[in-house]
Amino acid sequence: MEWVETTAKTVEQAQDAALDRLGVAADEAEFEVLEEPRPGLFGRTRGEARVRARVKPAQVRPKQERRRRGSKDKAKSSETSNAKQTSDSSTSSEADAGTSVDTDGSATATTRPAADASKNGNGRGSRRRSDRTSNKSQEQSMSNDDREPSPVSPEEVGAAAVTFMDGLVDAFGATGSSELQVDGIELEVHVQGEELGLLVGPGGRTLNAIQDLVRVSAQRRLGDHETRLRVDVAGYRARRNDALGRFAADVAASVRESGSPRALEPMTSADRKVIHDALNELDGVSSRSEGDDPNRRIVVVPA
Repeated sequence: MEWVETTAKTVEQAQDAALDRLGVAADEAEFEVLEEPRPGLFGRTRGEARVRARVKPAQVRPKQERRRRGSKDKAKSSETSNAKQTSDSSTSSEADAGTSVDTDGSATATTRPAADASKNGNGRGSRRRSDRTSNKSQEQSMSNDDREPSPVSPEEVGAAAVTFMDGLVDAFGATGSSELQVDGIELEVHVQGEELGLLVGPGGRTLNAIQDLVRVSAQRRLGDHETRLRVDVAGYRARRNDALGRFAADVAASVRESGSPRALEPMTSADRKVIHDALNELDGVSSRSEGDDPNRRIVVVPA
């Protein structure tokens, strides 16, 4: 696992700063004290404490041998093969008619010499291409209100996400359970348990990747749907937002005192939103984002 290094006036403060960066509780991290403050004259201390920490590795359960696939999988494989042959035949036929098949399944006209057009007989191929282009234009002109509503309910998407996360927690060898909260199309899956730090990762990067996997998994199982899904593990996002809010307040105070802009380290879009929202509540400073992901960062300027 990746180590993070922090410094502070005391070892305890340096450890707290490391926990904020890792986004885990104290029992889910391990520390190494690299340097301690040295005693000076009149009871004062010299130097700073320097600590490095990482998420405590968790033991992963051994993989179990999967059961051999039965006849259903063979039939599915046969259907896939037949569908591929049909698709290849259809593509070849449309190519002969002077069209090409796009990746979204729609057919568009291709440019061919005038001599080829005469082979289609009185321009039948040209009319066919014109009809297809017209149909495609009509589909693109449809508004979202004209399209049929998604047959998948938010509750179904949430149930699929809970099933995915429960299986993932078990695969990581951890102990935990998932709870779903539904507010319209807003879905939040909260995972609580023990030894879940491995699912969060340094700076929450593993958690963000898992959240993307849950979204893709639900879409593949249920098809397209209109939902916004978020995943939180062991209350990490709440602690992360609190830490970012305190950090934004410290940066704002520094900018007001110095009168000079300050550029922060690159952050994810979710973290940038928390920083912007926190700075909007403070007087004397404003903020903007610069650069492109993954190196996009916030610049705090005096107002």
